[in-house]
Amino acid sequence: MRQNGAPARPRTRRGGRARVWYNRGVKVRVRLFASYREAVGQPVVELPIDPDADGPGLWASLVARYPALASLPAPSGYAVNDEYVRDPRPFRESDEVALIPPVSGGDGRRTDPDTPDADERAGVTQARSDRAPLVILTDGPISADRVLAEVADATAGGIVLFLGVVRDNTRGRRVQHLTYEAYDVVARRELERIAAAAGERWPVTRIAIAHRTGRLGVGETSVAVAVSAPHRAAAFEAARYCIDTLKLTVPIWKKEVWDGGAEWIGAERT
Repeated sequence: MRQNGAPARPRTRRGGRARVWYNRGVKVRVRLFASYREAVGQPVVELPIDPDADGPGLWASLVARYPALASLPAPSGYAVNDEYVRDPRPFRESDEVALIPPVSGGDGRRTDPDTPDADERAGVTQARSDRAPLVILTDGPISADRVLAEVADATAGGIVLFLGVVRDNTRGRRVQHLTYEAYDVVARRELERIAAAAGERWPVTRIAIAHRTGRLGVGETSVAVAVSAPHRAAAFEAARYCIDTLKLTVPIWKKEVWDGGAEWIGAERT
């Protein structure tokens, strides 16, 4: 006999009679993004799993049900109820589990900046602004003027602005357009964490980060990072840290569409 898809386990009662106990499974709601969503054909599925299953066990169950996933790389991470899971733990009934495909610039694992030395800590204390960093995740055009205005400050002697734009070629292919998809809640939280970490590490005044979602044509701005600081070195270093870490850890996925094909970068089929 089976119940909730789990095998029955017979146990012996006193007196020699057998009694059947059930290893009840749990049903979780699985959110899928980017290449996983396309392979399965829908953004959300409900999946019964073993009560002791962890992230890799859930992935194995999902691949068994949807074989098209087998050619894609395994998730680089998991989020349960919109919170990243750092250590393995069993899932509970009705958990919402988001599978994080590898992102375009790295493996999706969080990184933390080096601990600043005493001189840097002193500079951070002097330069820090009470104003929270600006974080924008939008399906509309990014305004460089707005980002620059957000970091402008009378105490800042230098402002660095980085713009990532869609180019017309990649790996010998002519690009038609890009599509960006985000795990919105977690992406915003990670962008805020990156900005806060940069503010702790370098003596900067203000930080602003904006990222696009949806379809972008050639020449459009996909990401903007602006940092102001009393001195230019800190502004350059903090801006570099923000964009490099963003590409590695924030759950935003990029699909390149070119003449004759398309693929999600970081999650290429094997």
